[in-house]
Amino acid sequence: MTSALRHLADVVGYAATRRGHDAADRVALGHLTRGPQALGLPAAVEVRWLGVAGFALSCEGTTVLIDPYATRLGLGHLLRRHVVGPDLAAIDRYVPRADAILVGHTHFDHALDVPAIARRDGCPVYGSTSARHLLGLHGLAEQAVVVEPHRTVEVGPFEITFVPSAHAKLALGLAVPNGGELTCDHVDGLTPQAYCCGQVWGIHVAVAGATIYHQGSADLVDDEVRHHDVDVFLCGIAGRQFTDRYTERIVSKLRPRTVVIAHHDDFFRPLGAESGLAFGVDVARFHDEVAAVAPDATVLALPAPV
Repeated sequence: MTSALRHLADVVGYAATRRGHDAADRVALGHLTRGPQALGLPAAVEVRWLGVAGFALSCEGTTVLIDPYATRLGLGHLLRRHVVGPDLAAIDRYVPRADAILVGHTHFDHALDVPAIARRDGCPVYGSTSARHLLGLHGLAEQAVVVEPHRTVEVGPFEITFVPSAHAKLALGLAVPNGGELTCDHVDGLTPQAYCCGQVWGIHVAVAGATIYHQGSADLVDDEVRHHDVDVFLCGIAGRQFTDRYTERIVSKLRPRTVVIAHHDDFFRPLGAESGLAFGVDVARFHDEVAAVAPDATVLALPAPV
């Protein structure tokens, strides 16, 4: 059986038994969910999960956002290729004021809200050329900073390094959905599909003597991952089944003390509504995947945004 056929069989099998998988995942998620103090970071450092792959990191009065996404467009908008703008009320409710925004890649569930937050807060946005193009469509090109691999950026007490990475090939292991550069030439053309992936980055953050690594997409470029013994690994787990030995490879590289799951929620449901789980996310098995590589690592989830 080819790899694509195997992935297709797995997807069909999962769909047929999804109710049972979701029930097991909800139980597992309940066991894993703990408050931010469980991260064991210095008291000055605060980490909040914003939903999907989004996080807010704060220290000494400075807040850095990673992949913030509160708009949560509906599945119907995606399927009908509707142009959906940011939900400003949701952003103001769920996304704290930022001194900088870091963008791991430019799919809509990572980048749709970034221009609106950048305009609201007047802050710089660090990311790829696709992120800069997106900001330019909104008249905010001067706030975009195209990062260089492995070069440290300082934002207040944060030292941030962007690590070249890759996105999981969610199309049955064959291709990245909406891969390539974001090239849309007008905001009226920004359908969900127009938010092409662009360059993918892992993001390493050093602050107050602690280290945090964010990986919002379930693949990596092994030789580019130079950081190890990180304190907290913010790990996007959706789609990891389409990447050969993903958990084993990245956990063995980073050697994290604590692994925080992310990108496990159904991002087509609005924040504040009853939460759901991403298709095929398999939260229940993730702890064992990590334990097989790093038996001493703690695996947990942070509370949903409120």
